[in-house]
Amino acid sequence: MIMKRLCCLFLLLVGLPLFAAETNVPGPVSTLAVEDYHIGVDDRIQVSVWHNPDLSVTVPVRPDGKISVPLIGDVAAGGRTPQEVADTIKEKLGTYLRDPQVAVILTELRSNEYLSRVRVTGAVRQPVSVPYRQGMSVLDAVLAAGGTTEFASGDRAELFRKEKDGSVKTFDVRLEKIMKKGDLATNFPLQPGDIITVPERAF
Repeated sequence: MIMKRLCCLFLLLVGLPLFAAETNVPGPVSTLAVEDYHIGVDDRIQVSVWHNPDLSVTVPVRPDGKISVPLIGDVAAGGRTPQEVADTIKEKLGTYLRDPQVAVILTELRSNEYLSRVRVTGAVRQPVSVPYRQGMSVLDAVLAAGGTTEFASGDRAELFRKEKDGSVKTFDVRLEKIMKKGDLATNFPLQPGDIITVPERAF
């Protein structure tokens, strides 16, 4: 596990793609094969067909979970591994080419970024969805949303967090105390996927 993480860090530093799957591609491959990653919507995929540059494309995964590949049309990619997508493309191209050699490389993990975002909704100046950053707190996220409006009931704000077992844990947040009195007792550190809601006052 430690060696795998070090390899990932090295690849990031040298600017190489992180995820690759190949089907009979000759020669060394300077990418890290990760078989268990499941492709998501908005991830960006590079499809390479050996000796057929006209069939090689770099495309995003559409909202319907598919990508478009020259000659064979749409191919399902969402929820599948790069290797599975490579195998499907090879099978479909086999109708037109003899023993096609296909590589599928995941070049951008956009779906992963989407799932790890932090969201702030309700009585804030600008409801936002921002990328999670290590060390973020409730106050950081609320400030990114422009702060609360004059109609906000800040001390009734809540933080919602989805647990690994699928349940949702709720934390009471006292935003007015945080922002006006410097009381940081409920300025909780955030985790990827957290949602903060700020209700309006009841008139």
